[in-house]
Amino acid sequence: MLQNSELHQNHFDTYNDQDLAKVLEGYSTLEIVDILSNQQPEERIRIFNSLTPKHAVSVFEYLPINLQIEIIFSLQPKQISRVLDNLSPDDRTAFLEYLPPEVVNQLIKFLSPVEKSVTLKLLGYPEGSVGRLMTPDYIAVKMDWTIEKVLQYIREHGRDSETINVIYVVDDNGILIDDLHIRELLLARRDSIIEDLADHKFIALSVQDDEEKAVQVFRKYNRVALPVIDNKGLLLGIVTIDDILQIADAVDTEDMQKIGGMEALDEPYMQTSFFTLIQKRVGWLTILFIGETLTASAMAYYQDEISKAVVLALFIPLIISSGGNSGSQASTLIIRAMALGEIKLKDWWRIMKREILAGLVLGSVLGLIGFFRVALWSSFSTIYGPHWLLVAFTIFFSLIGVVMWGTFTGSMLPLILRKLNFDPATSSAPFIATLVDVTGLIIYFNIAMLILKGIML
Repeated sequence: MLQNSELHQNHFDTYNDQDLAKVLEGYSTLEIVDILSNQQPEERIRIFNSLTPKHAVSVFEYLPINLQIEIIFSLQPKQISRVLDNLSPDDRTAFLEYLPPEVVNQLIKFLSPVEKSVTLKLLGYPEGSVGRLMTPDYIAVKMDWTIEKVLQYIREHGRDSETINVIYVVDDNGILIDDLHIRELLLARRDSIIEDLADHKFIALSVQDDEEKAVQVFRKYNRVALPVIDNKGLLLGIVTIDDILQIADAVDTEDMQKIGGMEALDEPYMQTSFFTLIQKRVGWLTILFIGETLTASAMAYYQDEISKAVVLALFIPLIISSGGNSGSQASTLIIRAMALGEIKLKDWWRIMKREILAGLVLGSVLGLIGFFRVALWSSFSTIYGPHWLLVAFTIFFSLIGVVMWGTFTGSMLPLILRKLNFDPATSSAPFIATLVDVTGLIIYFNIAMLILKGIML
């Protein structure tokens, strides 16, 4: 494979169409995807049109969605038909999902009757469901077939299947009975029958299952493909690991962006317009800004205490940042654990006890550091005044209280949102930090009034 620098040094615009076609034959599919991604639109279309029909379809499948859309609308009708017809059903459905309904209706007209029927069937399933991910291209065999017959059937029909790593066993009505790995067939006696190998144990997805559930099932059972059935057990198609990896990547990206305190982007960063970037970020920033104004209100409420003991103001950033950081840690852990299926809503009591205890320990560690920091500085400075020991105890207990509150809030809020059928990722780290900033100040000053009342306050 050529290095990226070698790919981009090749000046494709200097070749005529005939020579360009010959040059492109020497590149792999992924190399051509890289080449197209770094060309101007006109040259991109010219290069794509110079590919062989089979190569063009392979390249199209790996292109980012924005380039797929650009190219498909630059092709002639016959070329559109050739590309769309030869896409695998799941890839074709994934592409059409990005387009407006009226555009989808126009493109479907370019499909052959068979592919049109398959496409309409897949698009008929709910958006975000396993039905949209599956492909009807798989190998299905019967219980009474010999291994020799199965292997011959695979030779004849395997090229049309999405994968031959797993073979599916069905009855005369198409009901799924079992799945077998190709390895089992290759190692079995040729005169054996499928029934000799079947154990009637299999994992299947429902056609109505959510995409995220499919990701969890693939992770749990470590499969390269899973069958998709309806509520009667009828085998409708299969979902392969390549589609699941794309979904997992998209879900993780969306969660990361939400955890960062913004709406998820619909397109890759560099393909997202500047206006859209602002639009996706300004909403949460405004909400967080308004939330932080409550921090100013809380400080104004305690201004008398601050004026009497100015030293308390020195530790405000320390206190509220510790609470916000602990809350962000807890929320990130819980959100990720829920995404991986490691915890359920029913585990809330165990989670709460665990996080409160964790907050107590973490707060004590930070509190001790804060205490000794005040003590150390007071040994050679009068910055904290004659009552530095009381100030040190105030910092110690405040950090324990604020960190415990932060871990409690950060762990419980995602669970509450899930219970209310909201996305837990929306309880983002900045949101938790802002919430704990305000409440942390209240905890801090109330502890200060308890310890310093009658002495400094």
